[in-house]
Amino acid sequence: MKTSPETSFPHRHLLGIEGLSPLDITMVLDAADGYVDQSRRVDKTSDLMKGLTVINLFFENSTRTRTSFEAAAKRLGADVINMTVASSSIKKGETLIDTAMTLNAMHPDVLVVRHGNSGAVQLLSDKVDGAVINAGDGRHEHPTQALLDALAIRRRVGRLSGLTVAICGDIAHSRVARSNIQLLQIMGARVRLIAPPTLLPPKAERFGVEVFTDMRGGLHDVDIVMMLRLQLERMQGSFVPSVREYFRYFGLDREKLSYAKPDALVMHPGPMNRGVEIDSELADDIDRSLIRDQVEMGVAVRMACLDILTRPLREGVAA
Repeated sequence: MKTSPETSFPHRHLLGIEGLSPLDITMVLDAADGYVDQSRRVDKTSDLMKGLTVINLFFENSTRTRTSFEAAAKRLGADVINMTVASSSIKKGETLIDTAMTLNAMHPDVLVVRHGNSGAVQLLSDKVDGAVINAGDGRHEHPTQALLDALAIRRRVGRLSGLTVAICGDIAHSRVARSNIQLLQIMGARVRLIAPPTLLPPKAERFGVEVFTDMRGGLHDVDIVMMLRLQLERMQGSFVPSVREYFRYFGLDREKLSYAKPDALVMHPGPMNRGVEIDSELADDIDRSLIRDQVEMGVAVRMACLDILTRPLREGVAA
C-alpha cells in the first residue's frame, strides 16, 4: 500500500503507535524510504525545514536516539537545540509544566521528548503549541523505534502483513515491545512474546499475542526474531538468576535461531548486551542480522516524522 503525496497526516503529535491507522504508518514508511536515499548521498542536507526549530528534551540518557533525531533535523535544514536536563532548571525543582511553558515561550516548532515516566510526554504535548514527538516515555511507548523496525523489515522482506514476529526478552519493562506489538498487529503481522515468566507483563495475552516461556516453542517457524535489552535500570528486585543463566535459556545464538525459519532475520533495538541477549557473531552476520539496518533506518524514519509533522506549518507559510 502506497500513499499519495496529497494524503495528509491526521495527527498533530506523534505520541505513540496507538491510534495510528495502517495508512498513517504507511505514509511515514513511504516518506522514510526517500530519506534513506537522501542520507546515502554525499550531500545529505536539504532546506526543507530551514528556519524551523527542533528542541531535543531528554530527561533520560540516550545517545543513540538523541543523536539520530539531531542528525535527522540537521539533514532537513532545521535549527537544533539539545537540552541537557542534568544542568537545567528541572534539576533545581522546576516542574514539568513550568518547563513546558518556558520552552513554549521559545516557540519551538517540534519538541522531541524522552522521559522516565509514562504519560509525561502526553502532558507536555497539552501545554505547547508545536508538534511533540515521543522519544520514549517510561514503559509506555517508543513509536519511532517501532517505525524504524518496521521500515527495516519492509525493505528487506518487502512486506509486514502475514509475517510472524517473535519479540524476546525483557518485555515487562520494554516500551519498544509495546510499540512494536501494536504496529505489527496494525500492519497485519502475527506477534509472539517469548520471555521467562518474571519478564512478562501480567496477562500478556490481552495484547492479542501468543505467549511462550521457552525459545524452542516460541521461535518455531517465525520470520523475524526481535531481541530486547535487559533493562536492569528499571528492575527492582531479582528478575533473572544471572546474566549467564539468562543467555543459556533466552539469549539468541545459532542453535536457538535454528528453531525459526531457515531465512529468519534477527533484530535488536540496541544498545546490545553481547553475550547476554544475543551472541556477538550472530549480531554481526549481515545475512541474518538487521541490526545495522535499524540504526540507518532510525535517521530516515525520524526525518520522515519531522517532515510530516511540520508540513501544515510549512504549507501555511508558503500560502
